Amino acid sequence: MKKIAILGTRGIPARYGGFETFAEHLATRLADRGVDVTVFCPSASPKSNETYKGVTLRFVQFPNSGTYSEMIWDGRCYCVARRGYDVVYMLGLAGAYAAWVPRLLGTEVWVNTDGVEWKRTKFNWPQRAYLALAEALSALFATRIIADAAAIATYLRRRYPGLRRISTIAYGADLPAARPDRSLIDKWDLQEDHYYIVVCRLEPENHLREIIEGFEQSSSSPPLIILGSIENPNPYVRKLLDHSSARVRFIGTVYDKDVLAALRFYSRAYLHGHSVGGTNPSLLEAMACSNLIIAHDNPFNREVLQDSGLFFTTRADLAAAVNAIDNDRVDVRKLRDQATERIRANYQWSQIADSYLNLLKSE
Repeated sequence: MKKIAILGTRGIPARYGGFETFAEHLATRLADRGVDVTVFCPSASPKSNETYKGVTLRFVQFPNSGTYSEMIWDGRCYCVARRGYDVVYMLGLAGAYAAWVPRLLGTEVWVNTDGVEWKRTKFNWPQRAYLALAEALSALFATRIIADAAAIATYLRRRYPGLRRISTIAYGADLPAARPDRSLIDKWDLQEDHYYIVVCRLEPENHLREIIEGFEQSSSSPPLIILGSIENPNPYVRKLLDHSSARVRFIGTVYDKDVLAALRFYSRAYLHGHSVGGTNPSLLEAMACSNLIIAHDNPFNREVLQDSGLFFTTRADLAAAVNAIDNDRVDVRKLRDQATERIRANYQWSQIADSYLNLLKSE
């Protein structure tokens, strides 16, 4: 039986999203396929192992070190996981400086680099410099790099010409088992097919300002609903909030999966501005909900959507796309069906887990 340790997540079951959701889906599905899976979880104090859906939860004390806590904790996890596993799989780059530790005892080390992290403007310059270094250290120390998009794999091969063992396995999504409860959107006085939606972190690389200003330039009467944290806003978010109006509504974060699915499902279209990640979870989830997608035009979004969505580069592009939708100049049903078929054919979690299982068996 293969034994894999999954590191770099805040633990499962998932409470938020991102790598938590990824770790839960991957871990539980691998366990169902006969793999011995351990997920490393943070804890404020020493804590015994627990079990969740066949997955061992191993708790490692999380340091209270401010900005550098995650980096220290990931490095500590590498050290704790140095023996007893066939593969140690780190999600992210924070602990890259310690990726060599398990290899001293012959353990395979996989690293998922996520997107091009050092380009994310949410990080300050010292953090971005470390992430660039950590990316290089991962390429040096890991026995295998996992890219969640072909465009990420291409970027890594060009940046590190000596990189040999790299695999491309995407993120996943589940198709809704049933039509979401329509009443779940009533608290915001929303009408079916009469609002546009954005779900993302409110950060510059997600092009929120361009989306908002492009939407304002359109002649659309349905409102734009923006989901993302507006608590303790930074200067960028405060500038976004200046656009708050009846047409542009910020409703904060929504973590309830059923409510989030309903908000996506009943929207007229989903606007997606992500530009520095690979296969983005929010985009896949929107496609799984049969959303019509208007996405920022970059290699990552093109790879996922192909011809199943609309694309924008400028504010004028986005305004034109919205106007085309509102004036029935877009074959909405066709694009929605194509988006759902893309998920069914390429991005279901069962398919993603099978790809990881095959990779495990090959090691």
